[in-house]
Amino acid sequence: MKLRIGFFALVLFAVWLTSGWWTVFVARSLVCTANPVQSDAILIENFDPDYLVFERASRLRHMGLAQRILVPVSIDPATFQPNDVALGVADVMARIARLGSFEVVPMREAEPISLNAARDVLGYMERERLRSVIVVSPLFRSKRSELVYGATLAKAGIAVRCEPARGPHETSTWTRSWHGIEDVTSQLLKLQYYRFWVLPFRARS
Repeated sequence: MKLRIGFFALVLFAVWLTSGWWTVFVARSLVCTANPVQSDAILIENFDPDYLVFERASRLRHMGLAQRILVPVSIDPATFQPNDVALGVADVMARIARLGSFEVVPMREAEPISLNAARDVLGYMERERLRSVIVVSPLFRSKRSELVYGATLAKAGIAVRCEPARGPHETSTWTRSWHGIEDVTSQLLKLQYYRFWVLPFRARS
């Protein structure tokens, strides 16, 4: 019994001692490598309204990387038109971020949401003949976004670039608050779900 307790204590001590390394490693595995270059459009991921992604998109536009801004907005199932509340929130975010005009991309909220939203974006971009896009997404969501859009847009010949929007939690500081821990844990689980189930099996349908 004492041996088991001692071994358990040793494991906990080792985890605590190396936490400065593995916590950063886990967080970095969720973040895509930023590579914004001149593109036809900037896509703002708008699943959970986040001012920071609108702000980052605004900066990219002012840097001259793209002038067309695409904002997916969920549709009302009854009318198949953009939901008034979601559209209103996007308008407010855009005004605060000084984004200027943007194009609404109607988005279905059907599971798996990220994959179906990417398919809706693909349809819109093909109709508009857009061949390259910078995807702006929250920091710890950005790797999953890169994989999803790579499995949809990139396979259709559209060049996809990634731009993570920095937030209050960084790769080296996320363990300092419960919200940061919750965010990283949630995004880690969702990343594995998409990597090992949705993209290999659902993306082909």
